[in-house]
Amino acid sequence: MKVTIDGQEIEVEPGTTILQAARQIGGESVPPAMCYYSKLEDTGGKCRACLVEVSKGSEADPRPMPKLMASCKTGVMDGMEVKSITSDKVLQARKAVTEFLLINHPLDCPVCDQAGECDLQNLAFTHGKEQKRYQEEKRTFEPENIGDNIQLHMNRCILCYRCIKVAEQLTDERFQGVCGRGEHAQISTYVNAAIENDFSGNMIDVCPVGALTDKTYRFKSRVWFNKPYDAHRNCPTCSGKVVLWMFGDEIHRVTARKDHYHEVEEFICNTCRFDKKEKEDWTIEGPRKFEKFSVINQNNYTQKLDKVVIDTDPLILKGRDQDRLKISMKQVPFDQHEQEEFLE
Repeated sequence: MKVTIDGQEIEVEPGTTILQAARQIGGESVPPAMCYYSKLEDTGGKCRACLVEVSKGSEADPRPMPKLMASCKTGVMDGMEVKSITSDKVLQARKAVTEFLLINHPLDCPVCDQAGECDLQNLAFTHGKEQKRYQEEKRTFEPENIGDNIQLHMNRCILCYRCIKVAEQLTDERFQGVCGRGEHAQISTYVNAAIENDFSGNMIDVCPVGALTDKTYRFKSRVWFNKPYDAHRNCPTCSGKVVLWMFGDEIHRVTARKDHYHEVEEFICNTCRFDKKEKEDWTIEGPRKFEKFSVINQNNYTQKLDKVVIDTDPLILKGRDQDRLKISMKQVPFDQHEQEEFLE
């Protein structure tokens, strides 16, 4: 079946959602997604960041859909026409959704380990407002210990449910879930049980904000100071394919490899993530290319950088030879006699 998104037509298989079709097209037409995760089942429909306008339902029923639709949950119909970035209503709705997501989210970016690779941060830069209108107090939660390796910052949580789906689909027992309702809803463990199963660390990778962070990396470094390298090891539990975030010869943290949409390609075990922090444990393949646009990959060597050419007098840019000799410490005379010769 055929679908048109922002004037770009593509053929997709039956059962494809609008978001999946947009990702096949690529570019700026791809709606943002804070809760949908293609590697996990039954995700999406909670954050409303991926809203789109369906201006034509299908060839059989060309009427537009009466309201904006969540692209991650809306299936494609043959002949459907969708507006993403070409619709003013969609852009205004995404700004409103971003404002709601930031209502209770604290300004922790200066101290948050997720800063620089945070999906909410990227969403706020694109669709956020400069000033807030919310005047009430933000909701706050008491710190809660959920294990030796994962730090829970519930104040930052946007209730995307990704970590719940990881616990349901990757582990044998699920100890955490959503407790409470409305403003009091929170991710928590039952009777403060520790999360210690072999794949629990993947909750850190799927979290789009800084609500779940790595205790072994906490406050060690900002992410843009580290160099990412693809590496692997023979692991009996998982594929062993990871990204090493290194500062010099020191491995600060280990994460799973992610695709262009910041989604994990293959989930890794806790042994690879938390216990293998020596270079000798890994076979390093080479530098890692960054998955998506963020503050980390500004002026990075993996990007093609255009040479800047300024059409002006070279003397303005380089200066005169005699002036450059005067300001060079090696060329400055040491005594009065040499000074007189130099000036002559």
